[in-house]
Amino acid sequence: DYVVVKMIPDNRLPPRHLHSVHTGKTFAVVKWESPYDSPDQDMLYAVAVKDLVRKTDKIYKVKTRNSTVEYTIKKLEPGGKYHVIVQLGNMSKESSLKINTVPLSAPDALKIITENDHILLFWKSLALKESNFNESRGYEIHMFDSLMNMTAYLGNTTENFFKVSNLKIGHNYSFTVQARCLYSGQMCGEPATLLYDELGTGEGSSASAAGKSTDVAAIVVPVLFLLLVTLGIGFVVLYMRHRRLQNSFTAFANSHYSSRLGSAIFSSGDDLGDEDDEAPMITGFSDDVPMVIA
Repeated sequence: DYVVVKMIPDNRLPPRHLHSVHTGKTFAVVKWESPYDSPDQDMLYAVAVKDLVRKTDKIYKVKTRNSTVEYTIKKLEPGGKYHVIVQLGNMSKESSLKINTVPLSAPDALKIITENDHILLFWKSLALKESNFNESRGYEIHMFDSLMNMTAYLGNTTENFFKVSNLKIGHNYSFTVQARCLYSGQMCGEPATLLYDELGTGEGSSASAAGKSTDVAAIVVPVLFLLLVTLGIGFVVLYMRHRRLQNSFTAFANSHYSSRLGSAIFSSGDDLGDEDDEAPMITGFSDDVPMVIA
């Protein structure tokens, strides 16, 4: 004997296995499963997104019959913090999770130029690679003194450079530049860090490993190219000189070739010289011979 039992769906159960699939700068993809398997009708979900920084709420509605639901939450802010709550539209039990969006990237090509009594920090505009960044937001600069073990906030700017003065000789400093933090420093961009080492010895600044490798490559590659060009020119000159000497010797040998003997005839060193050497030598004048001057 057997009996067939059909379970009555409980719409008061919460969505199952709520988790984040992918998080970007301005969006997040979340995924969950229905409260029970194989729904026989469309189910209406309420997705509440609470901005933990701005203290605002947004509610989205999702209607589907699928057992597995994937939903993309848009219009988020880079570096933001959010609390996501998913439940059925009848206000049943809820499932929740917290997500943090990806912050803005760090500025590229952070450099230091040393002046007489100050230094200048330079970097590339973040708007070149971040479409979500507006130059009016600006950048903020921090400095860490390793000798004093202290971090100081130097200020902010909407320019791509910043002047730093009153540095102490013999101190090592680390400078960071990032997109300006919003809402009491809770939404910041990734910092670009640069080490300014041995200020008093005149050794200048040393950047991060990526910055160093880029600078070294920019110097080494042109030098190697110049060396290769110089070597190439040297080989060409030596080859041309060798050909010229070979041609000169061939012409000289042909000019001394005797068809009768079938060989080249070269005179000894005593016979070489100008034709004037065969003229008689001029002897001195005698004192008793009068000189006549025309």
